[in-house]
Amino acid sequence: MKPAEPIRSDLENKTFLVLVVAVTLCFGWILWPFYGAIFWGLVLAILFALLYRRLLLKLPEKRTLASLATLAVIVVIVMLPLALIMGLLLQEGAAMYQKIQSGEIDFGHYFEQFVGVLPSWLTDVLDRFGLGNLKALQDKLSASVTQGSRFIATQAFSIGQNTFDFIVNFFLVLYLAFFFLRDGPGLSKRIRDAIPLNPQHKRLLFTKFATVIRATVKGNILVAVAQGALGGLAFWFLDIHAPVLWAVIMAFLSLLPAVGAALIWLPVALYFLLAGGTWQGVALIAYGVLVIGLVDNVLRPVLVGKDTKMPDYVVLMSTLGGMAIFGLDGFVIGPMIAAMFMAVWDLFVEARSAAQATEPQPPGPP
Repeated sequence: MKPAEPIRSDLENKTFLVLVVAVTLCFGWILWPFYGAIFWGLVLAILFALLYRRLLLKLPEKRTLASLATLAVIVVIVMLPLALIMGLLLQEGAAMYQKIQSGEIDFGHYFEQFVGVLPSWLTDVLDRFGLGNLKALQDKLSASVTQGSRFIATQAFSIGQNTFDFIVNFFLVLYLAFFFLRDGPGLSKRIRDAIPLNPQHKRLLFTKFATVIRATVKGNILVAVAQGALGGLAFWFLDIHAPVLWAVIMAFLSLLPAVGAALIWLPVALYFLLAGGTWQGVALIAYGVLVIGLVDNVLRPVLVGKDTKMPDYVVLMSTLGGMAIFGLDGFVIGPMIAAMFMAVWDLFVEARSAAQATEPQPPGPP
């Protein structure tokens, strides 16, 4: 193949730039339906790149074999446990829905008990804020819980119907992760060479991108797994229905810094206190604050904030915004965009300051 001819005119340069942008947008449009698989394949490749490089040292010149070995580790420590937890979640969700439908679990009755033991001053406060219609609140609570449990129960049927799509996406993620691991360095170099930026800036941005993904995924997932497991263990010990289901919900909510799992265990603890289960309520509050909360307060700043160098409020807002736009994928995409935003503006300010420092200063007054 002959080398490309250099671009000779300004018009030709602009036309070529428009062509590059157009075909890039078209290619992105084609790939958009699979953005989730592409994104998670890239995330897995970044997370396990160190393992791949270590295997490559033991298997020199065998990049394909090292990539396959890394993929096997990903399946064993990521995919299989995730599939097991999802199976247990759907099973408990379907069982809870059946108990709600049969009346064995009546959240409306639980709420009625909860309201019945409220002190009079608290009911007066509720009346003052227009929340005194407890029957309407009870009906809304029962409807919301029933709708939520119905959603979880129907997911089992939906997954059964969409098994083919699930399997295709599962193998597509692994397939892409394999090539990102094996060919990642070369692909990354080609992208860096194509971006018209200062080489130092490109290196900083690519390093920031990989650092944020590693910190966000590892940090958030470790915190979520720890808080979900600890919360589920407490619910199992207190004999609360469907501890695995509540553990997964707490793990999911723990993706939100500061609030997280307390949205589940705190109302349960208050119910215990007001319903007469004093020791259960006190124990759950103490356990939630000193154990579950400690995980968030200690691990998250170390694993997420330290590497991304973002304040907690930026992490919280970018996580919420990312999940609102991209769904579950947003807990990584949101902080990643926020970190890149801060990094690009930092580079811009530094470049402007450097340019101003090199400008000749006007002569002072005589």
